[in-house]
Amino acid sequence: MGNFLYPDEYLQSAYQIDYAAFYQKGFRGIIFDIDNTLVPHGAPADKRAVSLFVRLRELGFSCVLLSNNKEPRVKLFCDKVGADYIFKANKPKPSAYRRAMERMHTGRENTLFIGDQIFTDVAGANLCGIYSILVKPIHPKEEIQIVLKRYLEKIVLYFYRKKQKEDV
Repeated sequence: MGNFLYPDEYLQSAYQIDYAAFYQKGFRGIIFDIDNTLVPHGAPADKRAVSLFVRLRELGFSCVLLSNNKEPRVKLFCDKVGADYIFKANKPKPSAYRRAMERMHTGRENTLFIGDQIFTDVAGANLCGIYSILVKPIHPKEEIQIVLKRYLEKIVLYFYRKKQKEDV
């Protein structure tokens, strides 16, 4: 398996990350996926998402939300959480990740990416050299093409976990 598919970390939720620790390590920008990373697919921003972005701003982070979705869905979410965004990002192409870093005035050495899909989110972040965090999807109900990708992701995660055990 190609290491570009392996996240730097695999965690339960974007809401359980110790963002203050990442800030102390020198990270200053965070690029997020939206659907199934912060809210269930297609859902509006909820109180938990709004609170997270308030906290991130208080810590000193800049954030950009990166989505392959259309602008109306992305804008509605981002307006509510108060974050910049790039829609129709064509993940995993690295160009949108680079645009996000330009907007935040960060580089790959001090930017995190957080998303729920290996073949789009993690692959794109890794191709850009950004620290990638894969989180478990929030909601199991997904579009058919994503459901099919999840089966392939299970194979990648099997080898990822195996490598993690070997490295310990």
